[in-house]
Amino acid sequence: MVRFISIMATAMFCCVSAYGQTREEKVRSDRQAFESQDHWIYNDFEAGVALARQTGKPLLVVFRCVPCEACAQLDADVAERDPLVRLLLDQYVCVRIVHANAMDLSLFQFDYDQSWAAFMMNADKTIYGRYGTRSHQTESDDDVSLEGFAQSLWLGLELHRNREKYRAALAAKRGGAPLFATPEDSAMLKGKYGSKLDWDGKVVQSCIHCHQVGEAQRYAYRRQNEPIPMKVLFPYPHPKTLGLIVDPKTATTVKEVVAESPAERDGFRSGDRIVTLAGQPLISLADIQWVLHHAGDTADLPARVQRGGKDVNLTLRLDEGWREKGDISWRATSWDLRRMATGGILLKELTEQERQAAGIAPDRLALRAEHVGEYGEHAAAKRAGFQKGDIFTEINGDSTPLRETDLLRRLINTTKPGDQVAVTVLREGKQRQLKLPTQ
Repeated sequence: MVRFISIMATAMFCCVSAYGQTREEKVRSDRQAFESQDHWIYNDFEAGVALARQTGKPLLVVFRCVPCEACAQLDADVAERDPLVRLLLDQYVCVRIVHANAMDLSLFQFDYDQSWAAFMMNADKTIYGRYGTRSHQTESDDDVSLEGFAQSLWLGLELHRNREKYRAALAAKRGGAPLFATPEDSAMLKGKYGSKLDWDGKVVQSCIHCHQVGEAQRYAYRRQNEPIPMKVLFPYPHPKTLGLIVDPKTATTVKEVVAESPAERDGFRSGDRIVTLAGQPLISLADIQWVLHHAGDTADLPARVQRGGKDVNLTLRLDEGWREKGDISWRATSWDLRRMATGGILLKELTEQERQAAGIAPDRLALRAEHVGEYGEHAAAKRAGFQKGDIFTEINGDSTPLRETDLLRRLINTTKPGDQVAVTVLREGKQRQLKLPTQ
Protein backbone atom coordinates (compact mmCIF):
# COMPACT_ATOMS: atom_id res chain seq x y z
CA MET A 1 0.00 0.00 0.00
CA VAL A 2 1.11 3.56 -0.57
CA ARG A 3 1.22 6.88 1.23
CA PHE A 4 -1.35 9.31 -0.07
CA ILE A 5 -1.88 12.84 1.16
CA SER A 6 -5.01 12.01 3.16
CA ILE A 7 -5.98 9.10 5.37
CA MET A 8 -9.16 8.68 3.33
CA ALA A 9 -7.14 8.23 0.16
CA THR A 10 -5.01 5.61 1.89
CA ALA A 11 -8.11 3.76 3.04
CA MET A 12 -9.40 3.77 -0.52
CA PHE A 13 -6.07 2.42 -1.78
CA CYS A 14 -6.14 -0.38 0.81
CA CYS A 15 -9.35 -1.55 -0.79
CA VAL A 16 -8.12 -1.45 -4.39
CA SER A 17 -8.96 -5.11 -4.97
CA ALA A 18 -12.62 -4.16 -4.70
CA TYR A 19 -12.17 -1.72 -7.56
CA GLY A 20 -10.08 -4.02 -9.69
CA GLN A 21 -6.85 -2.02 -9.71
CA THR A 22 -4.26 -3.96 -11.65
CA ARG A 23 -0.81 -4.90 -10.36
CA GLU A 24 0.70 -2.45 -12.86
CA GLU A 25 -1.49 0.36 -11.52
CA LYS A 26 -0.60 -0.47 -7.91
CA VAL A 27 3.13 -0.27 -8.56
CA ARG A 28 2.88 2.98 -10.52
CA SER A 29 0.63 4.53 -7.87
CA ASP A 30 3.14 3.52 -5.21
CA ARG A 31 5.93 5.30 -7.04
CA GLN A 32 3.88 8.43 -7.65
CA ALA A 33 2.83 8.68 -4.00
CA PHE A 34 6.28 8.16 -2.50
CA GLU A 35 8.18 10.35 -4.93
CA SER A 36 5.81 13.24 -4.21
CA GLN A 37 6.83 13.63 -0.55
CA ASP A 38 10.03 14.06 1.43
CA HIS A 39 9.86 11.42 4.15
CA TRP A 40 11.00 8.49 2.02
CA ILE A 41 13.77 7.85 -0.48
CA TYR A 42 12.26 5.68 -3.19
CA ASN A 43 14.15 2.78 -4.77
CA ASP A 44 17.60 4.28 -4.17
CA PHE A 45 19.53 2.61 -1.36
CA GLU A 46 22.82 4.38 -2.06
CA ALA A 47 21.10 7.77 -1.84
CA GLY A 48 19.89 6.69 1.58
CA VAL A 49 23.41 5.68 2.61
CA ALA A 50 24.76 9.06 1.51
CA LEU A 51 22.12 10.94 3.51
CA ALA A 52 22.70 8.76 6.58
CA ARG A 53 26.42 9.55 6.42
CA GLN A 54 25.66 13.24 6.14
CA THR A 55 23.13 13.35 8.99
CA GLY A 56 24.54 10.67 11.30
CA LYS A 57 21.13 8.98 11.41
CA PRO A 58 20.66 5.22 11.07
CA LEU A 59 18.93 3.78 8.01
CA LEU A 60 15.54 2.12 7.82
CA VAL A 61 15.35 0.12 4.57
CA VAL A 62 11.93 -1.35 3.79
CA PHE A 63 11.39 -3.96 1.09
CA ARG A 64 7.78 -4.19 -0.03
CA CYS A 65 5.98 -6.37 -2.58
CA VAL A 66 3.36 -3.78 -3.49
CA PRO A 67 0.64 -6.01 -5.00
CA CYS A 68 0.73 -8.47 -2.07
CA GLU A 69 -2.11 -8.08 0.42
CA ALA A 70 -0.22 -9.64 3.36
CA CYS A 71 1.15 -6.99 5.75
CA ALA A 72 -0.75 -4.31 3.80
CA GLN A 73 -2.05 -2.62 6.94
CA LEU A 74 1.40 -2.50 8.55
CA ASP A 75 2.82 -1.07 5.34
CA ALA A 76 0.10 1.56 5.13
CA ASP A 77 0.59 2.58 8.78
CA VAL A 78 4.35 2.92 8.39
CA ALA A 79 4.05 4.71 5.05
CA GLU A 80 1.49 7.14 6.50
CA ARG A 81 3.81 7.68 9.47
CA ASP A 82 1.21 6.67 12.04
CA PRO A 83 1.58 8.72 15.28
CA LEU A 84 2.77 5.57 17.06
CA VAL A 85 5.94 5.48 14.93
CA ARG A 86 6.22 9.01 13.53
CA LEU A 87 8.75 10.37 16.02
CA LEU A 88 10.81 7.18 15.74
CA LEU A 89 10.81 7.32 11.94
CA ASP A 90 11.98 10.95 12.13
CA GLN A 91 15.21 9.65 13.65
CA TYR A 92 15.92 7.37 10.66
CA VAL A 93 16.74 7.93 7.02
CA CYS A 94 13.86 5.97 5.47
CA VAL A 95 14.31 4.10 2.19
CA ARG A 96 11.58 2.15 0.38
CA ILE A 97 12.48 -0.50 -2.20
CA VAL A 98 9.81 -2.33 -4.22
CA HIS A 99 11.92 -4.79 -6.23
CA ALA A 100 14.79 -7.23 -5.81
CA ASN A 101 16.59 -6.26 -9.02
CA ALA A 102 20.25 -5.48 -8.31
CA MET A 103 19.75 -6.34 -4.62
CA ASP A 104 23.14 -6.81 -2.92
CA LEU A 105 22.72 -10.34 -1.58
CA SER A 106 25.88 -10.11 0.49
CA LEU A 107 24.09 -7.42 2.53
CA PHE A 108 20.37 -7.99 2.23
CA GLN A 109 19.91 -11.51 3.49
CA PHE A 110 16.49 -12.20 4.99
CA ASP A 111 13.46 -14.45 4.65
CA TYR A 112 12.64 -13.89 0.99
CA ASP A 113 9.10 -15.22 1.42
CA GLN A 114 8.19 -12.02 3.24
CA SER A 115 6.05 -9.42 1.49
CA TRP A 116 7.28 -6.69 3.89
CA ALA A 117 10.73 -6.70 5.45
CA ALA A 118 12.77 -3.97 7.08
CA PHE A 119 16.45 -3.46 7.96
CA MET A 120 17.72 -1.08 10.61
CA MET A 121 21.36 -0.34 9.89
CA ASN A 122 24.22 2.14 9.99
CA ALA A 123 25.55 4.09 7.01
CA ASP A 124 28.64 1.85 7.13
CA LYS A 125 26.17 -1.04 6.49
CA THR A 126 26.43 -2.51 9.96
CA ILE A 127 23.08 -4.21 10.52
CA TYR A 128 21.31 -3.52 13.81
CA GLY A 129 18.40 -5.81 13.11
CA ARG A 130 15.63 -7.00 10.83
CA TYR A 131 11.86 -6.76 11.11
CA GLY A 132 9.24 -8.75 9.22
CA THR A 133 7.93 -12.24 9.89
CA ARG A 134 5.16 -14.26 8.32
CA SER A 135 4.14 -17.86 8.94
CA HIS A 136 0.88 -17.96 6.98
CA GLN A 137 0.05 -17.47 3.33
CA THR A 138 -2.24 -14.49 3.91
CA GLU A 139 -2.47 -13.72 7.63
CA SER A 140 0.21 -11.78 9.52
CA ASP A 141 -1.44 -10.65 12.77
CA ASP A 142 0.31 -13.36 14.79
CA ASP A 143 3.73 -12.22 13.57
CA VAL A 144 3.84 -8.44 13.10
CA SER A 145 2.16 -5.32 14.42
CA LEU A 146 2.71 -1.58 14.44
CA GLU A 147 3.31 -1.73 18.20
CA GLY A 148 5.97 -4.39 17.81
CA PHE A 149 7.61 -2.49 14.97
CA ALA A 150 7.73 0.64 17.13
CA GLN A 151 9.60 -1.27 19.83
CA SER A 152 12.04 -2.61 17.25
CA LEU A 153 12.65 0.89 15.90
CA TRP A 154 13.41 2.11 19.43
CA LEU A 155 15.83 -0.78 20.07
CA GLY A 156 17.49 -0.10 16.73
CA LEU A 157 18.11 3.47 17.81
CA GLU A 158 19.59 2.24 21.08
CA LEU A 159 22.03 0.01 19.19
CA HIS A 160 22.91 2.90 16.89
CA ARG A 161 23.74 5.10 19.88
CA ASN A 162 25.86 2.33 21.41
CA ARG A 163 27.20 0.79 18.19
CA GLU A 164 30.85 0.79 19.28
CA LYS A 165 29.94 -1.18 22.39
CA TYR A 166 28.08 -3.79 20.34
CA ARG A 167 30.21 -3.75 17.18
CA ALA A 168 31.64 -7.26 17.65
CA ALA A 169 28.24 -8.78 18.41
CA LEU A 170 26.62 -6.98 15.48
CA ALA A 171 29.11 -8.50 13.04
CA ALA A 172 27.16 -11.77 13.25
CA LYS A 173 24.12 -10.04 11.75
CA ARG A 174 25.86 -10.12 8.35
CA GLY A 175 25.71 -13.44 6.57
CA GLY A 176 28.31 -15.31 4.55
CA ALA A 177 28.99 -15.16 0.83
CA PRO A 178 25.78 -15.68 -1.19
CA LEU A 179 25.37 -18.24 -3.99
CA PHE A 180 25.17 -15.32 -6.45
CA ALA A 181 25.88 -11.60 -6.08
CA THR A 182 22.48 -10.30 -7.22
CA PRO A 183 19.25 -12.10 -8.14
CA GLU A 184 19.73 -11.45 -11.86
CA ASP A 185 23.12 -13.21 -11.64
CA SER A 186 21.46 -16.50 -10.65
CA ALA A 187 21.15 -19.33 -13.18
CA MET A 188 17.36 -19.25 -12.89
CA LEU A 189 16.96 -15.51 -13.56
CA LYS A 190 20.02 -14.67 -15.68
CA GLY A 191 19.09 -13.06 -18.97
CA LYS A 192 15.44 -12.64 -17.98
CA TYR A 193 15.70 -9.48 -15.92
CA GLY A 194 17.77 -6.33 -15.89
CA SER A 195 19.13 -4.42 -12.92
CA LYS A 196 16.45 -1.71 -13.19
CA LEU A 197 12.68 -1.61 -13.53
CA ASP A 198 11.19 -0.79 -16.91
CA TRP A 199 9.05 2.20 -16.00
CA ASP A 200 8.58 3.05 -19.68
CA GLY A 201 7.18 -0.39 -20.44
CA LYS A 202 5.66 -3.20 -18.40
CA VAL A 203 7.11 -2.45 -15.00
CA VAL A 204 5.62 -5.44 -13.17
CA GLN A 205 7.07 -7.91 -15.67
CA SER A 206 10.49 -6.32 -15.24
CA CYS A 207 10.41 -6.73 -11.45
CA ILE A 208 12.21 -9.51 -9.57
CA HIS A 209 10.15 -10.48 -6.55
CA CYS A 210 11.89 -11.38 -3.31
CA HIS A 211 10.47 -14.90 -3.33
CA GLN A 212 12.22 -15.50 -6.65
CA VAL A 213 15.54 -15.14 -4.81
CA GLY A 214 14.59 -18.07 -2.58
CA GLU A 215 13.47 -20.07 -5.61
CA ALA A 216 16.74 -19.32 -7.38
CA GLN A 217 18.72 -20.58 -4.37
CA ARG A 218 16.90 -23.93 -4.46
CA TYR A 219 17.15 -24.14 -8.22
CA ALA A 220 20.93 -23.72 -8.00
CA TYR A 221 21.17 -27.06 -6.17
CA ARG A 222 18.45 -28.88 -8.12
CA ARG A 223 19.95 -28.11 -11.52
CA GLN A 224 23.21 -29.71 -10.34
CA ASN A 225 21.32 -32.83 -9.15
CA GLU A 226 22.42 -32.05 -5.59
CA PRO A 227 20.29 -32.38 -2.45
CA ILE A 228 18.92 -29.04 -1.30
CA PRO A 229 20.33 -28.32 2.17
CA MET A 230 17.80 -28.25 5.00
CA LYS A 231 18.83 -24.65 5.71
CA VAL A 232 17.68 -23.71 2.21
CA LEU A 233 14.54 -25.89 2.24
CA PHE A 234 13.51 -24.70 5.71
CA PRO A 235 14.79 -21.11 5.88
CA TYR A 236 14.37 -18.79 8.85
CA PRO A 237 12.67 -21.24 11.22
CA HIS A 238 9.86 -19.76 13.26
CA PRO A 239 10.49 -20.07 17.03
CA LYS A 240 6.99 -21.47 17.48
CA THR A 241 8.46 -24.68 16.03
CA LEU A 242 10.37 -24.87 19.33
CA GLY A 243 7.35 -23.91 21.42
CA LEU A 244 8.25 -20.22 21.75
CA ILE A 245 5.29 -17.98 20.96
CA VAL A 246 6.48 -14.38 20.75
CA ASP A 247 3.98 -11.58 21.34
CA PRO A 248 3.75 -9.67 18.01
CA LYS A 249 2.92 -6.45 19.87
CA THR A 250 6.39 -6.52 21.43
CA ALA A 251 9.93 -6.82 20.11
CA THR A 252 10.93 -10.19 21.61
CA THR A 253 8.72 -10.87 24.64
CA VAL A 254 7.47 -14.43 25.05
CA LYS A 255 3.68 -14.57 25.04
CA GLU A 256 3.38 -18.30 25.61
CA VAL A 257 5.53 -21.39 26.02
CA VAL A 258 3.96 -24.55 24.61
CA ALA A 259 3.71 -27.39 27.11
CA GLU A 260 6.24 -30.22 26.67
CA SER A 261 8.13 -28.22 24.02
CA PRO A 262 11.89 -27.68 23.76
CA ALA A 263 11.36 -24.11 24.99
CA GLU A 264 9.61 -25.32 28.14
CA ARG A 265 12.28 -27.95 28.71
CA ASP A 266 14.97 -25.28 28.43
CA GLY A 267 13.40 -23.02 31.03
CA PHE A 268 11.71 -20.26 29.02
CA ARG A 269 8.62 -18.68 30.57
CA SER A 270 5.77 -16.47 29.49
CA GLY A 271 6.78 -12.83 30.00
CA ASP A 272 10.48 -13.38 29.35
CA ARG A 273 12.03 -10.76 27.06
CA ILE A 274 14.74 -12.42 25.03
CA VAL A 275 17.59 -9.87 25.00
CA THR A 276 20.32 -11.87 23.27
CA LEU A 277 20.54 -15.23 21.52
CA ALA A 278 23.87 -16.80 20.56
CA GLY A 279 25.47 -13.54 21.71
CA GLN A 280 23.52 -11.38 19.26
CA PRO A 281 21.39 -8.48 20.54
CA LEU A 282 17.79 -8.97 19.43
CA ILE A 283 15.32 -6.32 18.38
CA SER A 284 12.59 -8.44 16.76
CA LEU A 285 11.16 -11.87 16.09
CA ALA A 286 12.95 -11.75 12.73
CA ASP A 287 16.24 -11.41 14.62
CA ILE A 288 15.46 -14.63 16.51
CA GLN A 289 14.81 -16.31 13.16
CA TRP A 290 18.12 -14.99 11.82
CA VAL A 291 19.98 -16.76 14.64
CA LEU A 292 17.98 -19.96 14.15
CA HIS A 293 18.54 -19.85 10.40
CA HIS A 294 22.31 -19.95 10.93
CA ALA A 295 22.24 -22.57 13.67
CA GLY A 296 23.48 -26.09 12.99
CA ASP A 297 21.58 -29.36 12.71
CA THR A 298 22.09 -29.54 16.47
CA ALA A 299 23.17 -26.66 18.68
CA ASP A 300 23.15 -25.16 22.14
CA LEU A 301 22.30 -21.47 21.85
CA PRO A 302 22.99 -19.31 24.93
CA ALA A 303 20.16 -16.90 25.65
CA ARG A 304 19.87 -13.97 28.01
CA VAL A 305 16.34 -13.04 29.05
CA GLN A 306 14.92 -10.35 31.27
CA ARG A 307 12.53 -11.83 33.82
CA GLY A 308 10.98 -9.81 36.61
CA GLY A 309 13.58 -7.07 36.26
CA LYS A 310 16.51 -9.48 36.43
CA ASP A 311 18.77 -11.07 33.82
CA VAL A 312 18.47 -14.85 33.52
CA ASN A 313 20.82 -17.01 31.45
CA LEU A 314 19.29 -19.95 29.58
CA THR A 315 20.35 -22.35 26.82
CA LEU A 316 18.07 -23.14 23.91
CA ARG A 317 18.94 -26.66 22.82
CA LEU A 318 18.29 -27.64 19.21
CA ASP A 319 17.92 -31.39 18.80
CA GLU A 320 18.50 -33.38 15.63
CA GLY A 321 15.72 -32.82 13.10
CA TRP A 322 14.46 -29.64 14.79
CA ARG A 323 14.46 -27.60 11.60
CA GLU A 324 12.36 -30.02 9.56
CA LYS A 325 9.50 -29.80 12.06
CA GLY A 326 8.64 -26.42 10.59
CA ASP A 327 5.97 -25.87 7.93
CA ILE A 328 6.97 -24.56 4.50
CA SER A 329 3.68 -25.19 2.69
CA TRP A 330 2.53 -21.56 3.17
CA ARG A 331 5.59 -20.13 1.44
CA ALA A 332 5.42 -18.66 -2.05
CA THR A 333 8.68 -20.47 -2.85
CA SER A 334 6.96 -23.80 -2.20
CA TRP A 335 5.08 -23.45 -5.47
CA ASP A 336 8.36 -24.02 -7.29
CA LEU A 337 9.08 -26.99 -5.00
CA ARG A 338 5.73 -28.43 -6.07
CA ARG A 339 6.73 -27.98 -9.70
CA MET A 340 9.95 -29.91 -9.05
CA ALA A 341 8.62 -32.62 -6.74
CA THR A 342 4.93 -33.18 -7.43
CA GLY A 343 4.47 -31.86 -10.95
CA GLY A 344 2.47 -28.85 -9.82
CA ILE A 345 0.08 -30.40 -7.26
CA LEU A 346 -0.97 -28.65 -4.05
CA LEU A 347 -1.71 -31.26 -1.38
CA LYS A 348 -3.62 -31.00 1.89
CA GLU A 349 -3.94 -33.45 4.78
CA LEU A 350 -7.38 -34.97 5.27
CA THR A 351 -9.16 -34.22 8.54
CA GLU A 352 -10.20 -37.04 10.86
CA GLN A 353 -13.77 -36.81 9.55
CA GLU A 354 -12.59 -36.84 5.93
CA ARG A 355 -10.44 -39.91 6.62
CA GLN A 356 -13.43 -41.73 8.07
CA ALA A 357 -15.59 -40.80 5.09
CA ALA A 358 -12.91 -42.05 2.67
CA GLY A 359 -12.24 -45.21 4.70
CA ILE A 360 -8.58 -44.36 5.34
CA ALA A 361 -7.08 -45.45 8.67
CA PRO A 362 -5.42 -42.79 10.92
CA ASP A 363 -2.01 -44.44 10.50
CA ARG A 364 -1.99 -44.20 6.70
CA LEU A 365 -1.03 -41.49 4.25
CA ALA A 366 -3.93 -39.28 3.21
CA LEU A 367 -3.09 -36.19 1.16
CA ARG A 368 -5.74 -34.75 -1.16
CA ALA A 369 -4.91 -32.86 -4.36
CA GLU A 370 -6.43 -29.43 -3.71
CA HIS A 371 -5.05 -27.98 -6.92
CA VAL A 372 -3.48 -29.49 -10.03
CA GLY A 373 -1.53 -27.05 -12.17
CA GLU A 374 -2.69 -26.52 -15.74
CA TYR A 375 0.13 -24.66 -17.45
CA GLY A 376 3.74 -25.35 -18.39
CA GLU A 377 5.85 -27.38 -16.01
CA HIS A 378 3.20 -26.96 -13.32
CA ALA A 379 0.92 -29.13 -15.49
CA ALA A 380 3.26 -32.14 -15.48
CA ALA A 381 1.11 -34.04 -12.97
CA LYS A 382 -2.04 -33.26 -14.94
CA ARG A 383 -0.45 -34.65 -18.09
CA ALA A 384 0.46 -37.77 -16.11
CA GLY A 385 -3.20 -38.38 -15.26
CA PHE A 386 -3.56 -36.81 -11.80
CA GLN A 387 -6.78 -34.96 -11.01
CA LYS A 388 -8.03 -32.53 -8.41
CA GLY A 389 -9.54 -34.52 -5.54
CA ASP A 390 -7.18 -37.50 -5.87
CA ILE A 391 -6.12 -38.75 -2.44
CA PHE A 392 -2.52 -39.92 -2.17
CA THR A 393 -2.42 -43.11 -0.07
CA GLU A 394 1.00 -44.56 -1.03
CA ILE A 395 4.29 -43.13 -2.29
CA ASN A 396 6.63 -45.76 -3.76
CA GLY A 397 4.74 -48.36 -1.72
CA ASP A 398 5.06 -46.41 1.55
CA SER A 399 1.83 -45.44 3.32
CA THR A 400 3.40 -43.61 6.30
CA PRO A 401 1.39 -40.46 7.14
CA LEU A 402 3.08 -37.26 5.95
CA ARG A 403 2.38 -33.56 5.77
CA GLU A 404 2.77 -31.96 2.36
CA THR A 405 5.90 -30.30 3.78
CA ASP A 406 7.36 -33.71 4.61
CA LEU A 407 6.54 -35.11 1.18
CA LEU A 408 8.16 -32.18 -0.59
CA ARG A 409 11.30 -32.59 1.52
CA ARG A 410 11.48 -36.32 0.82
CA LEU A 411 10.91 -36.14 -2.92
CA ILE A 412 13.19 -33.13 -3.48
CA ASN A 413 16.12 -34.91 -1.85
CA THR A 414 15.53 -38.52 -2.99
CA THR A 415 14.75 -37.90 -6.67
CA LYS A 416 16.43 -36.33 -9.64
CA PRO A 417 14.80 -34.47 -12.53
CA GLY A 418 13.13 -37.00 -14.81
CA ASP A 419 12.51 -39.65 -12.15
CA GLN A 420 9.07 -41.24 -11.92
CA VAL A 421 7.50 -41.75 -8.49
CA ALA A 422 4.91 -44.54 -8.06
CA VAL A 423 1.79 -43.14 -6.40
CA THR A 424 -1.40 -44.89 -5.34
CA VAL A 425 -4.38 -42.55 -5.32
CA LEU A 426 -7.96 -42.98 -4.21
CA ARG A 427 -10.39 -41.56 -6.78
CA GLU A 428 -14.15 -41.92 -6.39
CA GLY A 429 -13.63 -44.78 -3.97
CA LYS A 430 -11.30 -46.74 -6.27
CA GLN A 431 -7.53 -47.12 -6.16
CA ARG A 432 -5.45 -46.10 -9.15
CA GLN A 433 -1.73 -46.51 -9.83
CA LEU A 434 -0.03 -43.47 -11.38
CA LYS A 435 3.48 -42.20 -12.04
CA LEU A 436 4.35 -38.78 -10.69
CA PRO A 437 6.99 -36.97 -12.78
CA THR A 438 9.73 -34.98 -11.05
CA GLN A 439 11.41 -32.03 -12.74
